[in-house]
Amino acid sequence: MVDKPARILLKLSGEALKGENSPFSPVSLQRICESIASVPIQWAIVVGAGNLIRGAGSQWLDRVEADTMGMLATVLNALALQSYWVSLGKDVLIQSAVDTQLTHPISPRDAQAALAEGIIVIFAGGTGSPLVTTDTAAAIRAVSIEADLLIKGSNVAGVYDGDPSLDPAAQLIQELTYDEFLAHRYGVMDQIAVEICREHGMPIEVFHLEQPDALASIAAGKKVGTRIQ
Repeated sequence: MVDKPARILLKLSGEALKGENSPFSPVSLQRICESIASVPIQWAIVVGAGNLIRGAGSQWLDRVEADTMGMLATVLNALALQSYWVSLGKDVLIQSAVDTQLTHPISPRDAQAALAEGIIVIFAGGTGSPLVTTDTAAAIRAVSIEADLLIKGSNVAGVYDGDPSLDPAAQLIQELTYDEFLAHRYGVMDQIAVEICREHGMPIEVFHLEQPDALASIAAGKKVGTRIQ
């Protein structure tokens, strides 16, 4: 057990919202939104755009243009999440590093005030700059709102000592220091993001987003994946 966090920032990948044949899965959206809404702590979300576009993987677009499209795509994902949470009776504030008429500008002070009132805060637009991952945006937002914990929901249970998709004997590492993660260059999270967290003492939990009761367990102070601190 660790201290129970009162304020968590969740890095939510765009892939988590993806349907089998479409960029959005109503089932996944509902499951994620209900899971978060059922855990009574302060929630901030940084959402990616991998269900719509991945700048680093684009073969036909200029990288800067692809990243710009990705930042705009995170706004679409934020609006989809907002719609589901509003249907559950939750208040939501979307702040975006990319200016739109549907979102508010990034303001850590306003975000903290909203969180204190029980409002879910979604950060969209990444950092507002190309060539920077949403992992890095998550680290920056977690530090700026003084979150107790940054958690990254992925499609693996945490950090492994090998590639679990290639090596059945790969073992889950339950705890790592920031320096150990950076030295081994584990690929599950952006190195710059981990470096920012190291500099500011922001603990990180990497876990499988579909693990039953994962969010409730983390909010209760339990480690469910790999803790980096």
